[in-house]
Amino acid sequence: MPSGERTEASRGDLPPAGQVADAVAGHWADHWAPRGWRPYLRLARIERPIGWWLLVLPCWWSAALAATADDRLFPDPVHLLLFLIGAVAMRGAGSTYNDIADRDLDGRVERTRSRPLPSGQIETRAAAAFLVAQALVGLCVLLQFNGTAVLVGIASLAPVAIYPFMKRVMPMPQAVLGLAFSWGALMGWVALFGRLDPPAFWLYAGTIAWVIGYDTIYAVQDIEDDELAGISSSARLFGSRLITAVGVCYAAAVLLMVPALWLAGAGLLGWLGLALFAGHLARQVMRLEPRDGLSALKLFRSNRNAGLILFAGLAADCLWQGFAGI
Repeated sequence: MPSGERTEASRGDLPPAGQVADAVAGHWADHWAPRGWRPYLRLARIERPIGWWLLVLPCWWSAALAATADDRLFPDPVHLLLFLIGAVAMRGAGSTYNDIADRDLDGRVERTRSRPLPSGQIETRAAAAFLVAQALVGLCVLLQFNGTAVLVGIASLAPVAIYPFMKRVMPMPQAVLGLAFSWGALMGWVALFGRLDPPAFWLYAGTIAWVIGYDTIYAVQDIEDDELAGISSSARLFGSRLITAVGVCYAAAVLLMVPALWLAGAGLLGWLGLALFAGHLARQVMRLEPRDGLSALKLFRSNRNAGLILFAGLAADCLWQGFAGI
């Protein structure tokens, strides 16, 4: 997320009419998009690209790792573009679905009560139609891949479908979010090879731990409201051990990615990328303040940079090894 972005209203303030409290201020959607479109764009979180960044990065990691294993000079650029388009569409669809399922709960949390559905800017039926439209875009993207990749992609809908309801029945719904948001770690590999191999599974496991860690940081913003509303989160579950728990999640993420890189034949630059990724995560843990929501949001958003660092290392390693083998 570019520096300088701030939410429209801080905790305790009411947003301007038609605005959303946790939306990004000064976004083009609020100035250039037709007024009737704006609630839908907010429903899709278009002003918060961090969501699709976190969805597409595991796809790109997996694509780069697969290219290394297949002795290619670089990840398939068409695949990278398709993953990007699909991530934007499916992040929007997932956010819309989540808001439909959570419209009553969102109305009881200060940060989310001004979102389009709980605030009445959009009717549920219209939101459902918008959800279908975004999902169809995602389906069109998925159909560009091989048959096995299509089946693997469709299977991702299972954790996506159940995630919004997990905060009502389990103490750490972030684990289910991890299953959904990490799916791209499988997709890049299967898109190239038409099958799933151990490196993809190791990368998937490590990405799940990463997602649980960063979404625990994100949940710090809502600890007080979640306690009042009875909403479960890993931030509430970990309590006074939150910093340690996030550190364990991040350490697990890096350790689980080690066999993925090893089995795929990563070289020096790939390992350097993983080391810098680990350093970025460690820096987040050291700066985490359990009751500072604004700081937690900045740390959460910084995971885009962490993920790009790892992708750059894997992609550069692929290129370096490719040229070295010529």
